[in-house]
Amino acid sequence: VQLQASGGGLVQPGGSLTLSCVASGSTFMLNHMGWYRQAPGNQRELVAHIDRSGTTNYADSVKGRFTISRDNAKNTVYLQTISVKPEDTAVHYCNAGRFALYPGEYWGSGTQVTVSS
Repeated sequence: VQLQASGGGLVQPGGSLTLSCVASGSTFMLNHMGWYRQAPGNQRELVAHIDRSGTTNYADSVKGRFTISRDNAKNTVYLQTISVKPEDTAVHYCNAGRFALYPGEYWGSGTQVTVSS
């Protein structure tokens, strides 16, 4: 399984951004997909994940501001962000897994999100 993330960039505080991640390869095996992020000097942390049935889980820091969704037909997961804050600045990584273990075993390339005026 290969994961390709896109959609990062520079956004002003209070703005919005949508990240996308497309899975290719043996995607039929995937149970869950999601996003993690890592800021300089910090450990990689969960942002949100969604399983094949649509059940979601969010980090407390993004609840009410970020929405994860999944298009199983397109093997794509999206992360819609609103009301972004400077502390959302990080490299955001796409993640996926075959089993109910988090994070999953597959990682994509990261996409940089920078929140700054």
